[in-house]
Amino acid sequence: MKNNMAEWDIYCLTDAGLSRGRDTVEVVRAMLQGGARVIQYREKDKKAGEMLRECMEIRKLTRDAGCCFIVNDHIDVAMLCDADGVHVGQEDIPVPEVRRLVGDGKIIGLSTHSPEQCCDAVAQGADYIGVGPVFFTRTKKDVCAPVGFEYLDYVAANHTVPFVAIGGIKEHNIEEVAAHGARCCALVSAITGADDIAATVAGLRGRLRSASGR
Repeated sequence: MKNNMAEWDIYCLTDAGLSRGRDTVEVVRAMLQGGARVIQYREKDKKAGEMLRECMEIRKLTRDAGCCFIVNDHIDVAMLCDADGVHVGQEDIPVPEVRRLVGDGKIIGLSTHSPEQCCDAVAQGADYIGVGPVFFTRTKKDVCAPVGFEYLDYVAANHTVPFVAIGGIKEHNIEEVAAHGARCCALVSAITGADDIAATVAGLRGRLRSASGR
C-alpha cells in the first residue's frame, strides 16, 4: 500500500473551529506526539494563503515523523506542499481527474456513503475510501444522514480497498466500530477538543488496535 497505509489506525483530522482556540500547527504537533500515522488537513473556512502556509509547516512535521499527510479538497494546496495525498468528496473533482493532476504516486481518498458509491470509487481507482457517517455528526455542515453499521459491514465483507470509518466516532464507541471490521477510524472533535491531544491519540490507537486484533 502507498505510504504505509497498512499502518493507519487513528485517522486524525484538523478543525480549527473545534480546537478550542489552539493553533492548528500545534494541534498537529500534539497529534504526532501521540503517535499519529495519518493526518488530514481539513479546514473549510480559511483563506488559501493561510492554508498553504499551515500545510507547508505541517508537511515538514509529518515528514520528519514519518506520518502520512493528506489535504482535504484543495488539490492545489496538496500539490504545492507536496502532501502524500488528497481526499475528495462525492461532489468534488472526480478521482480520475484528480489522478491526472497529482500523478500515480499520490494517495487519493474518496468519501462514500453507499455500496454503489463504494463500487464506483473502486472502479475510479481511489486508493482508499471514507465509510460513513457511521453515527450522527455535527463536524461537517453538509453531512448526509448516518449510514450506520450496515454499510460498514458491507464494505468490510465485500471489498479489499482500504477504508476509514468516519462520523460520530468517539472513545466510547470506537471498539464497537472496530467489531464491524474497521481497522482505521477517523475522529475530529474527540481529538481536536481534547485537553491532552497527544494522550488522547495514543489512547485511541491502543484501544482500536486491541479491538481490531492488531
